[in-house]
Amino acid sequence: MKVARRLDHIEPFYVMECAKTAFEIAASPECDPRQGGEPMIFLNIGEPDFTAPPLVREAAERAIRDGRSQYTAATGLPELRERLSRWYATRFGLHIPARRIVITAGASAALQLACLALFEAGDEVLMPDPSYPCNRHFVAAAEAVARLLPSSPEHRFQLDAQAVERAWSPATRGVLLASPSNPTGTSIHPDEMRRIDAVVRSRDGVTIVDEIYLGLSYDETFGHSALQLGEHIVSVNSFSKYFNMTGWRLGWLVLPEALVAPVERLAQNLYICASTIAQHAALACFEPESIAEYERRRAEFRRRRDFVVPALNRLGLSVPVLPDGAFYAYADCSAHHADSWDFCFELMRRAHVALTPGRDFGRAEPQRWLRLSFANSMAQLDEALQRLQRAL
Repeated sequence: MKVARRLDHIEPFYVMECAKTAFEIAASPECDPRQGGEPMIFLNIGEPDFTAPPLVREAAERAIRDGRSQYTAATGLPELRERLSRWYATRFGLHIPARRIVITAGASAALQLACLALFEAGDEVLMPDPSYPCNRHFVAAAEAVARLLPSSPEHRFQLDAQAVERAWSPATRGVLLASPSNPTGTSIHPDEMRRIDAVVRSRDGVTIVDEIYLGLSYDETFGHSALQLGEHIVSVNSFSKYFNMTGWRLGWLVLPEALVAPVERLAQNLYICASTIAQHAALACFEPESIAEYERRRAEFRRRRDFVVPALNRLGLSVPVLPDGAFYAYADCSAHHADSWDFCFELMRRAHVALTPGRDFGRAEPQRWLRLSFANSMAQLDEALQRLQRAL
């Protein structure tokens, strides 16, 4: 069957291809403890090992029992939009009116809606290299062009204003940033974000910032929302990472007020609404007991980072920029192997540790880099690092 040509611009999601092999090896005798094997340790997927806390699960059960499962408005439950508005005020000191918040079916839907609303066919969108692959594919699905700009460790693997200014062309429509970033866990300094945005605004462009890991910031220097720059910023966020609700598929957009109605029209036609049960459950995320648990978990992620990064450096898997957020370490494996793709498959087989090669994240020396997710227990991380030491 003939498929649409836009698929020519959508590459495979290589982390999932690696995961397939990891699961195959994990199911083999060499990883079966009953046959003397050691189980595979998965440090390849960007998913918290924590799940939704008790109040959230109870809220979902209550919504199901009470039959509150009908469609909501395409913009989401008014109560949830209000809760998010108050969260921005208490957590970030920002006044974000609820009417500017649109609830979506995960951050993926939020990015798709933003790209469809803002980009025309042929528009160019500047992005850092490395960056999360699906973000550039959302741009491609809108028939725009993601232009990746090599972003070195010296620039925290992020864009800077000079790079944006140099790269801007007549076709450029704006920038799509992520702070903190997947795969690097690094953020854009607020002063640099301001300079980037000034360049974009001076050219009548748009600034979209993926902030799905912002709740998992470990450094006060960087833990600020780009929304502080003004109402023109488009912010993408999610209940998946900080709020530990990955499979619930719930996210949100903060939009300029003039963009809310166009995005609502798109959402009505594409999704109708986000999961009603998930929205009712998410209301409980903001209860004091839940926030206290999320903060405890954030501290635990930081503890894991402080354990993992020095250990990787000692193994010759250099992490040149300390991740200030998220739960990833982006490591240089060139001291051990010329190609991170082959290296990661070799480690799956020799050490039974699954990591993610850099191929997914861009075109600037992807063979040099690999990503480790420390969204796993300290015991598993310790065992994985011992196995890597043995293998290396």
